Amino acid sequence: MPNKRAIRYRDAGVDIDEADRAVGRIKLAARRTFTSNVLTDLGSFGAMYRLKGYRQPVLISSADGVGTKIKVAFMTGRHDTVGQDLVNHCVNDIAVQGAVPLFFLDYFAVGKLESEVAGQIAEGLGKACEQNGCALIGGETAEMPGLYQPGEYDLAGFIVGCVEKTKLLTGANIREGDILLGLPSTGLHTNGYSLARKLLFEVAGYRHDSVVNDLACTVADELLKVHRSYLKPIQALLKAGALAGAAHITGGGISDNTPRILPKGLAAEVHLGSWPVLPVFELLRRIGNIPEDDFRRTFNLGIGMILVVPKAKLAKAEHVLKGCKERFHRIGVIARHARGKAKVAYL
Repeated sequence: MPNKRAIRYRDAGVDIDEADRAVGRIKLAARRTFTSNVLTDLGSFGAMYRLKGYRQPVLISSADGVGTKIKVAFMTGRHDTVGQDLVNHCVNDIAVQGAVPLFFLDYFAVGKLESEVAGQIAEGLGKACEQNGCALIGGETAEMPGLYQPGEYDLAGFIVGCVEKTKLLTGANIREGDILLGLPSTGLHTNGYSLARKLLFEVAGYRHDSVVNDLACTVADELLKVHRSYLKPIQALLKAGALAGAAHITGGGISDNTPRILPKGLAAEVHLGSWPVLPVFELLRRIGNIPEDDFRRTFNLGIGMILVVPKAKLAKAEHVLKGCKERFHRIGVIARHARGKAKVAYL
């Protein structure tokens, strides 16, 4: 039977006026990242970007999400960091192949749209895009009542970068004797949060606002530290001709990510104790009595990027990194891979 009362989209859980307010804040954040290469404004059916300045351009793309780190944002009501996490993670994934980011698109899905939350996320996206010289040119904001719990959302993104074909960084030039330099992480970055949340909130019984002596801050402050970008030091080393390969240490830790760039027949010898393991990881290890293999394959342990530097160019690489004011640690060496052994050996 027809309903005598008029039913609007808002009655189904979608507030178009609130969506317009959210889009307004998103546009403000995005436009700050625009360059002359961006040929469309937000709101077009498809975003246009002009590629220029390359002779043999190779486009490199990556897609990722923030993961369960956003559960901490839900708990605290702080949504300004997760956008930065997303952009920087994607930037790192293409930077290790020599690319500089051109443009970024995000996907923000929520049960009930709140313009304040959307605005905080957009401002984080815009901030990181500006810092990485990347244009935030589009995306999708999807309000889907009933699909997400109240106050929850999902956030993912897609990045496109470019590099000259002659300057691709593939790891093919890595040789036995090359040196492993580790660049420090800011914390967990965007990996291992399912285990970290279980240990901190369920096992240890901390609240998000609990101040933990081991951390010298609240649990939330530690867990919401921004996943940093390594674009600048990588590009500086590439310009100096002092980089043979780079591995972004994300899910799987040093154990699973380093082999992704190693040529056949080579392995990485990682020297334990050659860098300071951050207090948050030691705290998690103690709370969960985590087995060593799980510990190494779940968390970055304080190293967010591994650089493979030719031994003959080590002094030059260190000089370049110091010029970038980048801290680093010599954490190992490239060796021959013994049949039947792991591609990463901890010594």
